[in-house]
Amino acid sequence: MSPPKSNDASPDDDQLESMSFEESMKLLEETVAALEAGGLNLAEATQRYKQGVKLARLCSEMLASAELTITRIQTAYGEQMRFIPDSDSEPNDEE
Repeated sequence: MSPPKSNDASPDDDQLESMSFEESMKLLEETVAALEAGGLNLAEATQRYKQGVKLARLCSEMLASAELTITRIQTAYGEQMRFIPDSDSEPNDEE
Protein backbone atom coordinates (compact mmCIF):
# COMPACT_ATOMS: atom_id res chain seq x y z
CA MET A 1 0.00 0.00 0.00
CA SER A 2 1.45 3.35 -1.01
CA PRO A 3 1.58 6.27 1.42
CA PRO A 4 -1.27 8.77 1.15
CA LYS A 5 -0.68 11.83 -0.97
CA SER A 6 -0.61 15.15 0.82
CA ASN A 7 -3.11 17.87 -0.01
CA ASP A 8 -0.52 20.30 -1.34
CA ALA A 9 0.93 19.09 -4.62
CA SER A 10 4.60 18.42 -4.07
CA PRO A 11 6.65 17.85 -7.22
CA ASP A 12 7.61 14.32 -8.16
CA ASP A 13 11.20 13.27 -8.92
CA ASP A 14 10.94 14.09 -12.64
CA GLN A 15 9.64 17.57 -11.88
CA LEU A 16 12.41 18.13 -9.33
CA GLU A 17 15.06 17.07 -11.86
CA SER A 18 13.75 19.56 -14.46
CA MET A 19 13.65 22.57 -12.12
CA SER A 20 16.19 25.37 -12.38
CA PHE A 21 18.66 25.98 -9.56
CA GLU A 22 16.72 29.03 -8.43
CA GLU A 23 13.41 27.14 -8.39
CA SER A 24 14.98 24.24 -6.51
CA MET A 25 16.58 26.54 -3.96
CA LYS A 26 13.31 28.40 -3.38
CA LEU A 27 11.43 25.14 -2.85
CA LEU A 28 14.18 23.91 -0.52
CA GLU A 29 13.89 27.10 1.55
CA GLU A 30 10.10 26.69 1.70
CA THR A 31 10.49 23.04 2.72
CA VAL A 32 12.93 23.93 5.51
CA ALA A 33 10.62 26.70 6.72
CA ALA A 34 7.66 24.30 6.83
CA LEU A 35 9.67 21.75 8.80
CA GLU A 36 11.00 24.38 11.21
CA ALA A 37 7.52 25.81 11.77
CA GLY A 38 6.25 22.44 12.94
CA GLY A 39 2.60 21.52 12.93
CA LEU A 40 3.07 18.77 10.34
CA ASN A 41 1.98 15.23 11.03
CA LEU A 42 4.67 12.56 10.99
CA ALA A 43 3.94 11.37 7.44
CA GLU A 44 3.96 14.90 6.02
CA ALA A 45 7.13 15.86 7.93
CA THR A 46 8.86 12.72 6.69
CA GLN A 47 7.77 13.40 3.10
CA ARG A 48 8.95 17.02 3.31
CA TYR A 49 12.28 15.94 4.80
CA LYS A 50 12.78 13.42 1.99
CA GLN A 51 11.96 16.10 -0.58
CA GLY A 52 14.36 18.52 1.13
CA VAL A 53 17.21 16.02 0.97
CA LYS A 54 16.55 15.47 -2.75
CA LEU A 55 16.47 19.22 -3.36
CA ALA A 56 19.69 19.76 -1.40
CA ARG A 57 21.39 17.03 -3.46
CA LEU A 58 20.12 18.51 -6.74
CA CYS A 59 21.24 22.02 -5.80
CA SER A 60 24.65 20.70 -4.78
CA GLU A 61 25.01 18.83 -8.07
CA MET A 62 24.00 21.93 -10.07
CA LEU A 63 26.54 24.06 -8.20
CA ALA A 64 29.28 21.47 -8.74
CA SER A 65 28.45 21.32 -12.44
CA ALA A 66 28.56 25.12 -12.75
CA GLU A 67 31.88 25.22 -10.88
CA LEU A 68 33.33 22.58 -13.21
CA THR A 69 32.15 24.52 -16.26
CA ILE A 70 33.76 27.72 -14.94
CA THR A 71 37.01 25.88 -14.18
CA ARG A 72 37.10 24.45 -17.69
CA ILE A 73 36.48 27.87 -19.23
CA GLN A 74 39.19 29.43 -17.08
CA THR A 75 41.62 26.68 -18.06
CA ALA A 76 40.82 26.94 -21.77
CA TYR A 77 40.90 30.71 -21.97
CA GLY A 78 43.57 31.14 -19.32
CA GLU A 79 46.10 29.48 -21.60
CA GLN A 80 45.23 31.94 -24.36
CA MET A 81 45.36 34.93 -22.02
CA ARG A 82 48.95 34.18 -20.95
CA PHE A 83 50.19 35.17 -24.38
CA ILE A 84 48.56 38.59 -24.35
CA PRO A 85 50.94 41.05 -22.67
CA ASP A 86 49.37 43.39 -20.16
CA SER A 87 51.42 46.57 -20.34
CA ASP A 88 49.65 48.11 -17.32
CA SER A 89 50.79 45.37 -14.95
CA GLU A 90 54.48 45.37 -15.91
CA PRO A 91 56.77 47.89 -14.20
CA ASN A 92 58.24 50.54 -16.45
CA ASP A 93 61.88 51.42 -15.66
CA GLU A 94 61.91 54.50 -17.92
CA GLU A 95 59.68 56.63 -15.68
